[in-house]
Amino acid sequence: MEGALMQRIEAEFSDQLVSVRHLYDEITMVVRASDYQSVCQALRDRPGLRFDTLIDLCGLDYQDYKDGAHEGPRFAVVVHLLSVELNQRLRLRVFCPDDELPSVPTLTQVWSAADWYEREAFDMYGIIFEGHDDLRRILTDYGFVGHPFRKDFPISGYVEMRYDPEQKRVIYQPVTIDPREQAPRVVREQAYGGFTPQ
Repeated sequence: MEGALMQRIEAEFSDQLVSVRHLYDEITMVVRASDYQSVCQALRDRPGLRFDTLIDLCGLDYQDYKDGAHEGPRFAVVVHLLSVELNQRLRLRVFCPDDELPSVPTLTQVWSAADWYEREAFDMYGIIFEGHDDLRRILTDYGFVGHPFRKDFPISGYVEMRYDPEQKRVIYQPVTIDPREQAPRVVREQAYGGFTPQ
């Protein structure tokens, strides 16, 4: 079944495909950002494809991927699709052509389910979805600085918030956590799990 789907994708999108391969028990196709929206429309509407359900959409940051072995754009968007009618799945990847201002067209006109997923990818990675009607943060606070899933985002963040009882409101301040090296240690209790250390 997957072989037939792969052949169909290669035939129907030969001019728009960057690559297509069978990966992790699913077909993964990669297209250019300029073809992204039109390919998705065709995947939804064409007979033999009928990917009527967008299951998931997420951002990816390829900075330092495989210890720097990745050559190419830093940010990508991955979409997982399902055809309920034909019982087939597909993974679609598109790379954002500009690392400084990563953007791709929105899929909200193709699958309305893309709405909140795109907002999440914008919030976490800073990926702009051109044409999205309501692209704003969805998980972080409106005053949040940066995009926390980017690989160069500091683990402790930039600012912290706390309630100030004197001002009777929430305030933002620089992070006060002192960075320290965490060394793992093993703590054994006497007779833990029936084992008595010697």
